[in-house]
Amino acid sequence: MSNSTSSSNSHHQTPQAWDAGTIRRYDVNEPRYTSYPTALSFHSSFAATDFATALARSNVDGKPLSIYVHIPFCRENCFYCACNKIVTRNTQLADPYLNRLEQEMRLVTSHLDTSRPVTQLYWGGGTPTFLTLDQMSDLIDRLDDQFGLSGDRSRDYAIEIDPRAANVLTLRHLQALGFNRVSLGVQDLDLRVQQAINRVQPRVLTENLIEEARRLGFRSLNLDLIYGLPYQTRDSFAETLEQVIAMAPARLSIFNYAHLPERFVSQQHIETAALPSAEEKLAILRTTIVMLEEAGYVHIGMDHFALPSDSLAVAQRMGTLRRNFQGYSSHGNTDLIGLGVSAISDVDDIYAQNSTDLTCYETTIDTGELATARGLRLTFDDRVRRHAIERLMCDMTLDLDALSQTFDIDAPRYLAGALERLSDAKRDGLIERYGNRLIVTPVGRLLIRYLAMAFDAHLTDQQSLDDSRILWP
Repeated sequence: MSNSTSSSNSHHQTPQAWDAGTIRRYDVNEPRYTSYPTALSFHSSFAATDFATALARSNVDGKPLSIYVHIPFCRENCFYCACNKIVTRNTQLADPYLNRLEQEMRLVTSHLDTSRPVTQLYWGGGTPTFLTLDQMSDLIDRLDDQFGLSGDRSRDYAIEIDPRAANVLTLRHLQALGFNRVSLGVQDLDLRVQQAINRVQPRVLTENLIEEARRLGFRSLNLDLIYGLPYQTRDSFAETLEQVIAMAPARLSIFNYAHLPERFVSQQHIETAALPSAEEKLAILRTTIVMLEEAGYVHIGMDHFALPSDSLAVAQRMGTLRRNFQGYSSHGNTDLIGLGVSAISDVDDIYAQNSTDLTCYETTIDTGELATARGLRLTFDDRVRRHAIERLMCDMTLDLDALSQTFDIDAPRYLAGALERLSDAKRDGLIERYGNRLIVTPVGRLLIRYLAMAFDAHLTDQQSLDDSRILWP
């Protein structure tokens, strides 16, 4: 496609001459745009009946299905975490939750044509590997019974793994259940950092799982790291990166830690004085990008990196990369069904989010009603802007002529306000315009969330908070 050349060329332009002042000026708390409008725009007047109607309406197009299952349980409380979770060591507490998940599946499939293939499955949390092997099998059986899971080689069936709560037997079991991609939570390999965030995780645990995943033939393996944690420095994180690069995962997600102790109680255990300064965080980020690009990784965008052979990098070169609530995805054009507490569905032209309170979720399901607590139906304007934001964030370019054709509009005129809001970014070298084509520069790639904000018609001062791990899942 036409956008592949300019996108791929910019991957290898390592930002050697960063203007730290420019980056700090633009690096505000923007949404991650895993959806547009973002979850902060969802409202409680959107009801379960609206979701049910959208499910039935989606059968007309008959898109493939993507299923997200939220497992809210964790054995330990990691101090940095802002996910929707319940800390316990009692795995029996998951049994009634699995029963509710099955009830929710039945409620959803009563409105769906279940002959639609499930091309993507993702278990997130929490910690999905909190479940026992038998509970995992039970959940897969229930999903297969209600939706009919796929055995197609092109399927993308992924699960988040805590290496402290898994071993080689876990991986073998997951492969037998049909998973072909795994994501390991690492965060940092420095012991002092691990102790400060209450996540002591010896490197050997991660290495053993990576080795076994390769032996078993998992299609892709992702490691999660976080920068901005207490006691991190550019040198200490470089040591972690050296070890991670030696492990050669196909994908890396390197998240920016947002310290919001007033919103997340567990973060109050982290000493603010121990956090790296803004300058040091920027140095860590620069070190990360330089080291990973020198090691052959493609900077997909924001916090995602992948080897050129990985499906994410391939999809970006082909112009088919998408964004969903898990971030960047190589599987697009699906209807996403979210199951479990706090999960979000993206079906037809709506977003629907389940209650974020476990008791409320369970009570609603027990009454035989879908657990929808809030949501949104997209307007024509929302769909235009969603498409523009997604293409900009996935391709690092935006073809306004193609946008005009897709929606039968005059895109430069329709989005004149957004283009005007990009004028400062254009002046400062974050984005360039050639006719009706916008191209993000290598430094602009670091600030892609800011560039996307220009197209956001819902954004207010109160909504400019990072919603990456706050509202979903």
